[in-house]
This record gives sequence, structure tokens and C-alpha cells, in this order.
Amino acid sequence: MSDEVIDKGQWEFFCDRLSLQLEGAQTEIEVASLNIGDQIQAEWVPLLGVTYDPKDDIVEIAVEGLDHIVREPAALIVQREGAVVESLAVESASGERHIVRFRQPLSLPAPETVRP
Repeated sequence: MSDEVIDKGQWEFFCDRLSLQLEGAQTEIEVASLNIGDQIQAEWVPLLGVTYDPKDDIVEIAVEGLDHIVREPAALIVQREGAVVESLAVESASGERHIVRFRQPLSLPAPETVRP
């Protein structure tokens, strides 16, 4: 796996592209900080989208049932396995780390029909 720090000038484009590629992927959101420890905010729910709003300086991760907002993000770090995005870490200016993990549903072959 490799980590890639995304340049802030590319955040809006990157988030839009990530949303298109991973819409509907099962998503887990974890927040880690010295103040609160590690907290799971969402556990394996469908991703609706990821956006960066430069005007308000926020990253929004929308999943089924939750809009998770990171104010004053300081860094976006993507972790890939080859071309597949495994996770996105958003570090805030206050020192929190918001870790968004993705997994695609498995495509299983249709069951064979048994004929009598």
C-alpha cells in the first residue's frame, strides 16, 4: 500500500473524482484524537459522496444517514492498493484525524440453476 498526500489545490477535483468512483461503496468513518480517543462515526454504510468546499474550508463525507464534516482540514492523505483507493485520511487543523475506509461489495456469480 502507498500513501499519497493530495495537494490542497487539487482537493476539490480529487473529492469529486473519488465520489464518482466510489459512490455506493461500503464506508466506515473513524475519528481519532488525543481528546476523544478513537470513535467510529459510521460503520460500513453506503457512500453518497465526498466534497471539499474551499469557500467554507470544509470536507464533507456524506454516507447513508450521516453528513460528516471536517472543518479547517490541513491535509488529505489517500491510501491505495494499486489503483484501488482503500482509505482517505483527513487531518484537521485542531489535530483530529478522520479516517474514511472504503470497500466495494463483492460481485458473486449468479447461482447455477439446478434442473430436475
